[in-house]
Amino acid sequence: MVQPRSDTQIPESATTTAPPPARTWPVLLAACAGQFLVVLDVSVVNVALPSMRTDLGLSALGLQWVLNAYTIAFAGFMLLGGRAADLFGHKRVFLIGLGLFTAASVAGGLAVEGWQLLAARAVQGLGAAVLAPATLTIVTGAVPAGPARTRAIGTWSAVGAAGGAAGGLVGGVLTDLLSWRWVLLINVPVGALVLVGAALWVRESQGGGARRLDLPGAVLVTGGLAAVAYGIVQTEEAGWGAAETLVPLLGGVALLAAFVAVEARTAAPLMPLKLFRSRAVSAANVSMIVNGSASFAMWFFMTMYAQNVLGYTPLEAGLALVPSSLSVFAGAKLAPRLMAVTGARNLAVLGTLIAATGFGWQSLMDAHSAYLTMIMGPGILMMLGIGLVITPLASLATSGAASGDAGLVSGLVNTSRTMGGALGLAVLSTAAAARTSGGTSPEALTAGYALAFRAGAAILLAGAVLMVLWLPRRTTDQ
Repeated sequence: MVQPRSDTQIPESATTTAPPPARTWPVLLAACAGQFLVVLDVSVVNVALPSMRTDLGLSALGLQWVLNAYTIAFAGFMLLGGRAADLFGHKRVFLIGLGLFTAASVAGGLAVEGWQLLAARAVQGLGAAVLAPATLTIVTGAVPAGPARTRAIGTWSAVGAAGGAAGGLVGGVLTDLLSWRWVLLINVPVGALVLVGAALWVRESQGGGARRLDLPGAVLVTGGLAAVAYGIVQTEEAGWGAAETLVPLLGGVALLAAFVAVEARTAAPLMPLKLFRSRAVSAANVSMIVNGSASFAMWFFMTMYAQNVLGYTPLEAGLALVPSSLSVFAGAKLAPRLMAVTGARNLAVLGTLIAATGFGWQSLMDAHSAYLTMIMGPGILMMLGIGLVITPLASLATSGAASGDAGLVSGLVNTSRTMGGALGLAVLSTAAAARTSGGTSPEALTAGYALAFRAGAAILLAGAVLMVLWLPRRTTDQ
């Protein structure tokens, strides 16, 4: 069983740990660059969605699936990617995942039909799922336990957060100056450079044990999560009581129940249920789901509000979110220092409350809001809070993991955050659409977006209460 170590206190012995060798930093650079790419692609398409819709004739539902096809495949297969990294080697799996991700980016950038774009985004998500767990495992494996590892996780968290935050700016610049296709094609040269760097700098590490992957488990969990997300999205057009909604929702729940049953019986489970006997692992991952459900949706609604209501161009929308991008990076970089003073649990709660305040402020928007008071100000609070949350939760969930389970636990952290984002976007988009009732005027759209932010604030407040009650205070609180 994984025995997570609380980060609320740093043992004195850890402060005497020898500094990592010089080659550690190229390894961290390669791992963090890979994490930046996969998180960037969650949000980089947001500002390009109107252009994609015009060029490929996508429906409003199709636009949501440009995002959900990626995030659901990303989250659904990440546990499989984490276990594959443990069994077959973290470097090997990192390179395979990055290669698949880069190739799918080419296919998406060259798509001429909507279904081709959605298929490419799903394959991108699969590549990201294989790649992402290895990034955190490479980071924790390259740096000895103690303050140095906490700082390394902080850097990994900051780079990942910056990837999500930079998506608006990168997507806006590329869409305005070139075309929407370049929000995908830009991954190709960057991915090639990271492939070369990882091949040169990262050392292979591989756990023992039989090389067996739980493919039935991967199919069940991915199918279940995708069906639940699809059912939620269907409520926008069909309502909660319609067969089009209930069939995928109930089917998804049944698949997830079957997944749990399979994991309890198989000899080599994709997700050993014993991991959740640890209070830190269970609480931190549920908290990741809650925070992810609000933070991922924030970028979608902010860019839609800026373009559809305030009339910003894609470039202007991207530039408008630069302060938010900087604040999430700053929060993630400050987190390791603040953890030493406040403790991991207290910092996670504080960050969640700051983010909830920003969401509440943003929900006061109207169709003629000023930039400083209705985009920049609340955006900074929202993303500063999210930046402060990521590192303590990741540290709680992964510290003390056995080497043979490192990739699995890393994959679980990423799965929780990303799947929370996919489900949160589906729920909040459905709520926003219900509020607008088909209206397309700036006032109607604003009312829907405002409701989504109010719901996000409520979700985060519930998450803060959950953290206070469930996250461990001390090392012995398991």
